Formats: sequence, C-alpha cells, structure tokens
Amino acid sequence: MARKNRPQRPKARRPRGFDDMSGQVLRAERQLIDAAFSVYEAHGFEPLRTPAFEYADALGKFLPDEDRPNTGVFALRDDDEQWLSLRYDLTAPLARFVAENFNDLVIPYRRYQVGSVYRNEKPGPGRFRQFMQCDADSVGVPGAVADAEMIMMAAEIMEAAGLETGQYAVRVNNRKLLDGILERSEIPLTDDGLEQRLRVLRAIDKLDRLGPNGVEALLGSGRKDESGDYTEGAGLAPDAIQAVLEFTALPDRDRTTTLSTLDRLIGQTYRGREGCDELNEIDRLLTATGFGPTQVSFDTSVVRGLGYYTGPVFEAELRTDICDKKGNPVRVGSIGGGGRYDDLVSRFRGQTVPATGFSFGVSRFLSALERLHALKTKVLPPVLICTFDRGLMPEYFQLADRLRESGIRAEVYVGSGNVTRQMKYADRRNMQFVVLMGSDEHKVGTVTIKDLYCGAEMARVIQSNEEWKSTRPAQETIPQARLVNYIRDRLL
Repeated sequence: MARKNRPQRPKARRPRGFDDMSGQVLRAERQLIDAAFSVYEAHGFEPLRTPAFEYADALGKFLPDEDRPNTGVFALRDDDEQWLSLRYDLTAPLARFVAENFNDLVIPYRRYQVGSVYRNEKPGPGRFRQFMQCDADSVGVPGAVADAEMIMMAAEIMEAAGLETGQYAVRVNNRKLLDGILERSEIPLTDDGLEQRLRVLRAIDKLDRLGPNGVEALLGSGRKDESGDYTEGAGLAPDAIQAVLEFTALPDRDRTTTLSTLDRLIGQTYRGREGCDELNEIDRLLTATGFGPTQVSFDTSVVRGLGYYTGPVFEAELRTDICDKKGNPVRVGSIGGGGRYDDLVSRFRGQTVPATGFSFGVSRFLSALERLHALKTKVLPPVLICTFDRGLMPEYFQLADRLRESGIRAEVYVGSGNVTRQMKYADRRNMQFVVLMGSDEHKVGTVTIKDLYCGAEMARVIQSNEEWKSTRPAQETIPQARLVNYIRDRLL
C-alpha cells in the first residue's frame, strides 16, 4: 500500500544529442573563444548577441508547413499562432538584425558573435543537436577585399588558438568559377537550373569522403551507398562531368599556378572571369600581408554545402597527424569556414546587401586542439579557507579577499561539517593548500597552512604514525601577514 502512495519522480536523463559541459571543458572553450575574439577585436569588429529564437520564416532555410515546421529545426507555435524556431546558425539571425536595423547601422557593419545553435537532426557520434558557433561577418561591402580580410582572420585565429604554421591551412575557392564551368556545360544559371546546380555542389562537397568515383556517380545518374540508400544524381552529361572533376582536381599549393590554370579552364564565361578576378585580388592582398601558400591556398574542391554562398568560399582545416586515445589516426578535416553571401539580407529588403563571414564550431575545433595539446588550459584549484569557528567568518573572508586581490583563487568553506569533512572536500577538489585558523591562531595573528600535494608525497615514504606526528609533514604555521607570499611562492 505504501508503494502505491510513493510520489512519481522523473528519471534523471539527458536528451539525446545534447551534452553537459564540465568546468574543464568550459574553461578550454572560453580560452578558444577569447583567442578568436582577440583577433576580431584587433580588426575593429564589434560584438553582437541575437536571441536563440527567431520567427521560422525569417530563418529562411526551413519554413513551417500547415501543421508543423519541416524537419531540421526545433519549433513551437507562439500565442499569436506564429511559428518560432531555435536558430540553426548565427548567420540567418544576423541577416534579420541587419534588415531590421539597416537605417541605424554604420555600413559596413562588422560584427562577431558566439552562441549555441540547434539542429533537429538524428544525433550520432560527433553529431549534436546543440553546439556552439563563433562567427564574424562584414555586411555592406562588395568585392574581394572584405573576403580577403575574412580569410586573413581565419588564419590568424588558427595561430591565436595555438596552432603553428604548417599545422593548418585555409583553402579558398570561388563559387563563380564553378558557375563558369557549368555555364560552359550549358547548365542554366537561372532558377530553372537551381536544383541541378545544388546537386553538383553537394556532390563536390563529398569529394573527401567518397573520392572521385563516388562524386562522378553523384554528378551523373546517382549513387547507391553501402546500406542500399540511393541518392539521385545531378544528371550531367559525360563531358560536363569530366569538366567538373578536372576543375576540382586543380593544384592547391601554389596560388599563382592555380590561377594560371583557372584562366585556361574557365575561358571567357562571364561568371568564371568574375571568379578569377576576385581570386587574383585576394591573392594580391594575401601576398602583401605575408600570408603565404602554406597558410592560405587555392583549392577548387572547396564548395561549402550551404546554398546561400555567392562568391569566394573557404575552409580552415588541420594538416597534421591526430590520433585518438588508442593511437589510431583520426581525420578531423574542416574546423571552420565561410564565404560571401550577397542574397540573405535581400530576402527582407528586396535589395542586394553584400556580406561575407567566417564561422567555426567551438567543440569541433576544441577537440582537435586538445588532441594536439595546443591549448594550455591548466587552472590552479582554489586555496581553501577552513572554517573552525563561525564567529570568525568575517576574518575568514578577509583572508580569502587578500589572496584574490593578489590573483590567487580562494574559497571559504561555507558548507557544514568538521575539519575532517572539510579536508576530504579539499582532497576531492584536488586543492593544494588548506588554510587553518581557529580562535587561538586568530588571537596571535597566525595561520596554519597544509600543502596536501606535499602531504600525499610524504605519505608514500613515511612508515609509521609516530614518524608522521614527529615530522608533521607539509604543514607550517606562519604570521597572517606572510600568507599571500607563502602561497604564491609554492603554487605549482
């Protein structure tokens, strides 16, 4: 009978595709984000924060049907019957912000932002429904100059995060070059050929994973994968397929050689010539500012999967060996990317507003940096001020304040329990120093300091309780005035 009356408690469980973050991970994230922010600030960009929810039609990529939004975003219907969706990236909310505030903004508008984004997709290894993105965008500037600056910042962030030249590469392409190839293959660049062009882009974007043969099948009639799933192809003619494959196989190390080959391959198509001219301008600016081919290369296999890019596109990738915990090589691939998108804001305003940007996934980048041991995220644990006498709480907090003012983390124990319990707490928190002060010490102006790290080492060699009591290892009583210097001199 008693069991029936027990209250029903919810089961503590985490939703699939969402992750909890520990203090160590959050500190590493903050260090990476601070490194990126320092680059953005140095280039004169300003911070922005947009809300997690947007009206679903403003996001543009996923629109609500009659009963519910299409798959891809998390959505709910507001009390005014309009659909709200959690943002799936930071770029679409930026486009809405610019359109809404266009007359009040200083153009070019240059902003950076970090925040969680949400994807209503099937979760899996390395695929989360919530993750952090860090973006920078320049809105209102046409031409390749702003694109070149974005590419420079991408390279600078790689090095600010701890990577060395040669451990990364920023690979650059231009969507207009592929338009030129398709134009020569008589694929219309109007809305009539939009779906076919998108299938070509999606096929090329799988080059690293499927190889030339797999991409060739997707450019043609289609491809069936190992599970039996069939992907419809772009339906290109054989000569058009060969032209696209030749285009994606151009050299990517020597920018001058790549530009020369593109001149021959693109011919005199209008869009193709525009793309070549923009890459030449980007190369000129990169060369003038010391970004060599080891840092930034031209690679025509880079297309970026999103359909809204309209010009230069680029990806930052690791070019160094990374192994998992078992020592097996791991391919990380792209850790960030971006490009020019001149049509997003025009959805709201009916006029072209040029824009370009760069974005990286914080967790993905962070995972790669940790495997390379590139991030130095060691944070010393706080010094614990034990509380013998509740009447001395003001004095305990004064001791902690003196340590904090000198840049030393300090914590007053505010829980309940005797000294033994407080010492166990310090041990579980991996604290090095514990400060003890009872009423007797307070009267004579002293404190006792225990070095728990040293105590643990001594415990391995001391053989008996008598020896322990006679040596009183790793413990010293000092004047309160010496507290800060004593701790600072001994911090590991």
